[in-house]
Amino acid sequence: MKLTIGHLSTFYHTSILLMAEGDIEKHLGADVEWRLFGTGPAIVEAFGRGEIDIAYIGLPPSIIGIDRGIGIKCIAGGHVEGSVLCGKGQYRGFPETDKLEDILRQFRGLRIGVPGRGSIHDVIIRECLERFDLKEKIEVVNFPWADQVTEAVIRDEVSAAVGTPALSVAIKRYADGRVLYPPSRLWPNNPSYGIVVDKDFLNREREMVERFLVLHEDATSLIRNKHRHAAKIIADYVGFIDAEFVVDTFKVSPRYCAQLTDDYISSTMEFVRVMKRLGYIDREIPSDEIFDTSLIRKIHTAEDHYGDGISIIPDIS
Repeated sequence: MKLTIGHLSTFYHTSILLMAEGDIEKHLGADVEWRLFGTGPAIVEAFGRGEIDIAYIGLPPSIIGIDRGIGIKCIAGGHVEGSVLCGKGQYRGFPETDKLEDILRQFRGLRIGVPGRGSIHDVIIRECLERFDLKEKIEVVNFPWADQVTEAVIRDEVSAAVGTPALSVAIKRYADGRVLYPPSRLWPNNPSYGIVVDKDFLNREREMVERFLVLHEDATSLIRNKHRHAAKIIADYVGFIDAEFVVDTFKVSPRYCAQLTDDYISSTMEFVRVMKRLGYIDREIPSDEIFDTSLIRKIHTAEDHYGDGISIIPDIS
C-alpha cells in the first residue's frame, strides 16, 4: 500500500516533524511518499489529477477545488491565524495604529506580494483591499512559491507582503522589517491550514487515515508543549534555519491544534462568502461539503487547544 502526502515548505506544519521522525511508515503500515508543492492551489491541482491522497493546505484553495468538482474533504485542523501583513521598517503598523485601513493606505501606488492566486493569503489581502476601496490603487503580486515573497521584499520588488508567520520572521531578519498587522487581527480564527483528503481514499482507507490523524495530533501537541524541542527537530531536519528562527515563528502565531472547532468552521464559511463575492467560486458551498469532522472528534475528545498558545512551562527536553 502506498500513501502520497502533499505538503508545503511551511516548516511549522506537522509534516516536517513527521518526516523528521522517520517512522510514519511503521505506524501507518504503508509506503509513504512526501511531495513538496509551492502553494496550496498547486496541491489542489494535484488532487484533481489523482496524484496525492492526503495534504496539508489552507482552506481557501480547498474550497476552490470543491467548487470545481474535485472530491476532497477537510478532516482535521492544524493551525489558525497564520496570515500576517509585514514589510520594511519605514512603514507604520500596529501598535502605532490599530486601523488596518490606515496601514494599507501607505501602499497606494505600490505593490504587495503574496503566494499564489487562491491561497489563503491572497484571498485575505484582496478582501481587505476591496473593503477599503483600495483594489485599484494597490497592486497584488502573486508568486508561484511562497519563499519567493521574502526575496521580493528584500529586493524591493514589493513594498509589503502577506504570508506566513515564517515570512514575517524572515523579513525581520533579512530585510530589517517588521509585522505591520498581526495575524490575530488580520482575520481572527482563519483556517491557516488543515488536513485534506481525497474522498475515495478516505472511504477505502479510513483506518489508515485515522492513524495518520493520531500522529498529526501528537505533533501539534509537541509544538504547543515542547516548542523548543520541536523547533530543534524542525531546524535540524530543514538544515538552513536555526531553532531560534522556528521559535520566533511559533511566537508570531501560536495557535496550534488538530481539532475542527466551531470557530474554525465559521471562519471558513466566512471565506466561502467572501470568495463567492470576489469571484473565486461560483456558489456558496455548504459546510458539509467541505468538512468531515467524524474522525478528528473521535480522536481529539478533549477541549480544543487553539486558545492555549505555546506553553509557558519551561521546555527542558
